[in-house]
Amino acid sequence: MRLRRRLAFHFTYQLIAFSAFMFCFLIVLLFFLIKHIGDEEIKRNFPAGVLEGIVTETVTENGEVLLADHWELLLQEEGMWLQVVDMAGNAIYSTNTDSDVPSAYSVSTLLQIKEERRFGEYTMDWQMDLTYEEPLLYLIGRIDKSSDHLREWVARFQDGGKVRPEDEAELGRELADLGGYLHVIDRDGRVVQAIGTGSDNKVSYHPLEIITMQEQPGTYSTHIAVYRDADSGNTWVYHTPQDGAQQKRPMMNELIRVALWTMICVLVLSLGVAIWHGYRYSRPLLLFTGWFERMGRGAYEEVLTPKDRKRVFRKNGKLRTRYRLYKEVIHSFYRMAEQLAETERERERLDRNREEWMSGISHDLRTPLSSIQGYGYMLENAPQDWSQEELREMGTVIREKGDYMLELINDFSLVFRLRSEIRPQERIRLDLNELVRRCVLKYVNDATLDANFNYIGGEEVLPVDGNAKWLQRLMDNLITNAVKHNPDGVNVEVRVESRPGGAAIVVADQGVGMDEETRCNLFERYYRGTNTEESMDGSGLGMSIAKAIVEAHRGRVSVWSELGRGTTITVFLPEATAQEGEGASTRGKE
Repeated sequence: MRLRRRLAFHFTYQLIAFSAFMFCFLIVLLFFLIKHIGDEEIKRNFPAGVLEGIVTETVTENGEVLLADHWELLLQEEGMWLQVVDMAGNAIYSTNTDSDVPSAYSVSTLLQIKEERRFGEYTMDWQMDLTYEEPLLYLIGRIDKSSDHLREWVARFQDGGKVRPEDEAELGRELADLGGYLHVIDRDGRVVQAIGTGSDNKVSYHPLEIITMQEQPGTYSTHIAVYRDADSGNTWVYHTPQDGAQQKRPMMNELIRVALWTMICVLVLSLGVAIWHGYRYSRPLLLFTGWFERMGRGAYEEVLTPKDRKRVFRKNGKLRTRYRLYKEVIHSFYRMAEQLAETERERERLDRNREEWMSGISHDLRTPLSSIQGYGYMLENAPQDWSQEELREMGTVIREKGDYMLELINDFSLVFRLRSEIRPQERIRLDLNELVRRCVLKYVNDATLDANFNYIGGEEVLPVDGNAKWLQRLMDNLITNAVKHNPDGVNVEVRVESRPGGAAIVVADQGVGMDEETRCNLFERYYRGTNTEESMDGSGLGMSIAKAIVEAHRGRVSVWSELGRGTTITVFLPEATAQEGEGASTRGKE
C-alpha cells in the first residue's frame, strides 16, 4: 500500500511538475518570440514602430505618465524627444526635450504638425492614445538631416518644381559627398529628373510605394526624404543609403515561424524528458529481470551480483536515489530470496529426514519382524514337536514384538501429526500446576518403578493454553526418559515455576548424565538407535516427540547435563491469552 501510494504520488507530482514547467517554458518562449517580433517590427517601422511601442506599453495613472526606462534610454540613444499632450494642449510628460520645444500647443500648431509632419527643425511622428476617458497625443521629434538637406536644395535649386539644369552639376557633387541621389517625379509617378549615382535604374514609382517607404523605412535599403511642390505637382525624393534593412514578411508568416519554433522546442524538451524517464525507470526493471533469471535458476543465495550491488547501494549501505522509489520491492526481493533459500534448505533437510525415516523404519521393523517370522516358520513346520510351555513362550514373544511394532507405528503417526502443530480449537486453558502434579502422582503410585519422585509446585493457578492429552504425553516421555536411562533408586525432581511471559516445567535427575555429543543430539530422531536388547523399551522417538509437543504449543525446550552429575530438562510454555483461553474454555464446556 505504501509503495502504491508513493508511486501514485511520484508520477502524479512529476506529471504536474512537468506540466507546470512546460506551461512556464511556453509562456517564457512565447514572450521572447513576441518580443523578437516586436523588435523586428520596430526596426522595420522606425521611428513609427518606436512610437507605437511606447503608446502600447505606457500607463497613465492620475494624470501621471509612467514610461518604461528602456524606452527613455532608446530615445536618448536615437537623439529623439517625446511629449505626451492632453486635451488642453499641455505637455503632461516630456523627456529628452531641448529648450526650443514648447510645453503647450495651440490648435493650429498641432494641425500643422499633423499635416506637414514637422515642427520647426524637427521631423515629427504622432499617434493618439484613446484607451482612457480623455485621449492623449504622443509626439516624437527628431532632427532628420536628410529632410533638412532636401529643403535646403529645394530653396536653392528649384525652378518650376524641378532642378535648374545649370545647377544639376553642383547638386550632383553635394549628393556624391553625402552618398545619396535625388529623383523628381511627376503626378503619375514617372521619374522626370534623376541626379546622383544610382539614380538611373529607376523609371517610375507605384502609387503606394513612397508612402510604404515612409511608413516602413526599415524594410528598404535607402532612407527617403520627400518634398512635394504644390504648384507643379512634382515630388522630390531624396534617397540616402542605410544599413541593416529588414526583410519584409507578412504577420501570418511570423506567427507560423513562432508556432513552428515553439513546437520544435516543446518536441525536443519532451523527447529529452522521455529519454530521461525511460533511462531512469528502465534500469530498475532490467535489474529485476536479472533477479528473476537468477531465481529461476535456483540461485537464491545470490540475489544481487557484486556489480549490481555496487550499482544499487552506496558505500554506507543506503539505496541510491534512482532506486529509492522501489525500496519496498528491493527489500521484498531480498526477503523472498531468503525465504526461498530457507525453503530449499528445508526441502533438502526433509529429504534427508525422509531417508532417515525410511532407514529407521526399516531398521526398527526388521528386528521384531525377523523374530515373528522365525517363530512362524518353526510353528508351521513342526508344531507337534513343541510343548505347551514352549508354545506359550513363542506366543508371548510374538505378542510382545507385535505390541512393539504397533507402538512404533503409533509413534511415527504421532510425530507426523505434531509436525502440523496442534490446532487452536484443540487447546484450552489449563492449570499447569495441577496437570503436572497429577502426572507425577501417577508415577509415585507405580510400584513397578524403582525411583524416588519429588514434586515442587505452587498453589496458585498457572494458566497456559494447551492440550491436556499431549502435555501428559510430554510429561510421560520426560519422566520415563529420566527413569529408563539411570540406575535404580535415582532421584527425579519435577518443578513448576512461574516465568516472565509464561511458565516452566523442570525435570531434573541426579543420575549418570550425558556427554556433550549425546546432549547436543538428544532430540534428534534415531540418534541412540534401537537394537534387539532394547527393542521392547520403546521406539527411540520419545525425546523427539517431546520436543515436537513443546513446539506445537509454541514453547521451547532446553537441556543441561554433565557426566556423573545428572540431567535437567526445562520446558517453557507461554502464558494463556485471555481471548484464546476464554474461547477454548467455552468450547470445552459445550
